[in-house]
Amino acid sequence: MGKALIIGCGGVASVAIHKCVQNSEVFEEICIASRTKSKCDALKEKLDGRGTIITTAQVDADDVDQLIALIQDVQPDIVMNLALPYQDLTIMDACLATKTHYMDTANYEPEDTAKFEYKWQWDYQQRFEEAGITALLGSGFDPGVTGVFQHMH
Repeated sequence: MGKALIIGCGGVASVAIHKCVQNSEVFEEICIASRTKSKCDALKEKLDGRGTIITTAQVDADDVDQLIALIQDVQPDIVMNLALPYQDLTIMDACLATKTHYMDTANYEPEDTAKFEYKWQWDYQQRFEEAGITALLGSGFDPGVTGVFQHMH
């Protein structure tokens, strides 16, 4: 398939990145980005040499301009948002601006309100359609995401 930009390097992201590297014929290249680059570097060190080319970057996922710059630099086929649910919309905005496919595992919720709802992200549907890109929202993790991976290449 090509190249994925994975935003996030916590527990969920770490498991997903391991899975991606196990599918190196699909994920030929991965850039792992998070606020703390040292966490990304440590994970890269652990997974290097398994077939997938891994790079790392520092990014503030609350900052649309930083995200756009990173996407333009990495040129991924897909952005996988494995960061925090309240960062979904900024990452979706950056994907729209760069016409890059988007996927997340947790639906958006405002940072200070525990309110699980789809409407914020559904409001993006028409704009993603017009941009000719896909957004996969709230993908079930395993086997959900791994099932999606197998249908992407």
